[in-house]
Amino acid sequence: MSTLYDGPLAFVDVETTGGNPERSRIIEVGIVAAAGGELEYEWSTLVNPGVSVPAEIQHFTGISAEMVREAPFFEDIAREVSAHLEGRLFVAHNARFDHGFLRRELARAGLKLANRTACTVKLSRRLHPEERTHSLDALIERHRLPADIRHRALPDARALWQLWNVLAAVHPLERIEQVLQEMVNFTSLPPHLPRELPDELPECPGVYRFYGEDDALLYVGKANNIRTRVLSHWQGTGRDSKSQRLAALTRRIDWTATAGELGALLLEAKLVRQDKPLYNRRLRSASEVWTWVVADDGATPELAPIDEVPLSFEHSDCFGAFRSAASARKALTGIARSERLCLKVLGLESAAGSCFARQLGRCAGACVGEEPLALHAARVKLALLPHRLKPWPFRGAVGVREAHTSGATQLHILDEWRHIATLEEGDELPARYRVAFDLDIYQILQRHLRRAARVELLELPWSRTA
Repeated sequence: MSTLYDGPLAFVDVETTGGNPERSRIIEVGIVAAAGGELEYEWSTLVNPGVSVPAEIQHFTGISAEMVREAPFFEDIAREVSAHLEGRLFVAHNARFDHGFLRRELARAGLKLANRTACTVKLSRRLHPEERTHSLDALIERHRLPADIRHRALPDARALWQLWNVLAAVHPLERIEQVLQEMVNFTSLPPHLPRELPDELPECPGVYRFYGEDDALLYVGKANNIRTRVLSHWQGTGRDSKSQRLAALTRRIDWTATAGELGALLLEAKLVRQDKPLYNRRLRSASEVWTWVVADDGATPELAPIDEVPLSFEHSDCFGAFRSAASARKALTGIARSERLCLKVLGLESAAGSCFARQLGRCAGACVGEEPLALHAARVKLALLPHRLKPWPFRGAVGVREAHTSGATQLHILDEWRHIATLEEGDELPARYRVAFDLDIYQILQRHLRRAARVELLELPWSRTA
């Protein structure tokens, strides 16, 4: 009985001018073909990339600009490369990188790369979870693989073939086969989706949509890598009921690329709220949001819609973000009772004289003057501190710029935790705007802007009112 481990196999390595398949080019290809546990042949070639080879790449690989100058262009060897890979399991270290480059180069030549793939990084992690690193250098040292030359295509492909045999010597073949089956099934699709879909899915951030019968929208998802994320829905079809249902119901998939993760998150929130997909549970509602405004002077807290409150917090703080006024009052009442705060001073009780809790000994006495109002106000803020909304940290609107290695750029306009707009290259800036506060957007921006060192910000002097 044929197994994935026994082949036919193509152990592949490519050297490139950089890390982006859209802009970088291949400068060397190495393929080791095997089947039935036996080496069949080796093949390699240098490739003229048609662009300059960066100095750091020349130093890293030892492949100079002079070496590739007289080499064939990829389009001249594309059919030969395709023939060497045809019908074989594509095995590479960090297979997404090598497969992505070859898939892109073959596509430029009008050819498709539809091989199933197996990544030796993932294979090693599954078989040796106790190890911290699974780089090819680490595996060569760990398993004492012969490798006199590194960072060249054919020697690295040979190292993968040797690793393949070493793993079989220390692990039961049934275990290796099980892991390979799980990895390879990662790219399997339901029969009612087009077989070419994996080749069409882009490897970039964005949002994807699953449609069912009559083009009904089933699901909207966000991805840092659309191709990997979409295909992962079918990796777990044997274990996850949601994936099983999507696999059975999905008839069409489309997607929208973004320049980065923030753009994908913002677009996902917008589309889920706008289109209400059947299988999205989060980000569905957009109701008015309420907050408690607690002034610095000790005045009675005010319950207000967040859209009526400036989130600069110059003379007060805002606590909590509630979907209704009733839930806001219930939450503050619960906190007051646990912290012996006065419901009357908080405006939650209107009886004459002392509050009811005071009569039961459950209020510190702010309602009858036994606790100074300033102390009570300080205790209120301390009790509410875990629920405090973060003030908007900028003087006005800001733009967050995201750029992808493909060259795509977007500018996300933000103000007081609101997403105002996302601008593509060439879009005009809006002069004035008014956007309702959205709790989900607030939480997205909170998480993203914590990583301030990784965010490119541009302050914008725009009006907040229509």
